[in-house]
Amino acid sequence: MTRGGRPKEQAAPERRCIITRQTLPKAELLRFVVGPEDRLYIDVARKLPGRGLYVVPEKAHLTTALSKGAFARAAKQKVVIPDNFATEVEDALARHVVDLLSLARKSGAAIAGFEKVKEKVAAGSVALLLQASDGSAPQKAKIRPPDGENTLVSCLSSAELGMAFGRENVIHAALAAGGLCKRIVEEASKLDGLRAGMPQKG
Repeated sequence: MTRGGRPKEQAAPERRCIITRQTLPKAELLRFVVGPEDRLYIDVARKLPGRGLYVVPEKAHLTTALSKGAFARAAKQKVVIPDNFATEVEDALARHVVDLLSLARKSGAAIAGFEKVKEKVAAGSVALLLQASDGSAPQKAKIRPPDGENTLVSCLSSAELGMAFGRENVIHAALAAGGLCKRIVEEASKLDGLRAGMPQKG
């Protein structure tokens, strides 16, 4: 408690990246664990047992960690890394973002469709705009993100956004403020770091 009787704000738990040596909030880092038979796993929900190994979510840092034996050094043991593990990490993180967005949709906090999204954004009733990476640039430009920082997510393909809404494809979606919104922004930021400069999946 503070002297005024208010609960003291707890600092967000931090961890150090095994590549950059940066110390950052856990929520901003990719967490990996060594599991059965010394296999390396990505822990997108940060709940798997075992000592966490953390990497800044950028393609170059993950590639370095996988190719230079950084996980084995950090874990101080043998680490088995499956073939195409970088793709496994990206796919797992994309599924996690889609699952969170699906939860938001089921709770009524997320909507999809050009007209609906445009109307809600214009009314100032949403906190986050999501637009498919493979959508038409001129069409996407017709909807401006809400004011503020981190109000646009554009790292998911139309097929991935569609999965969250039970449709084949979705280009435009929006999300109301709330706990899920914050989590989706955090997790999508990691995915964006892995996909930056890379061809997007359809």
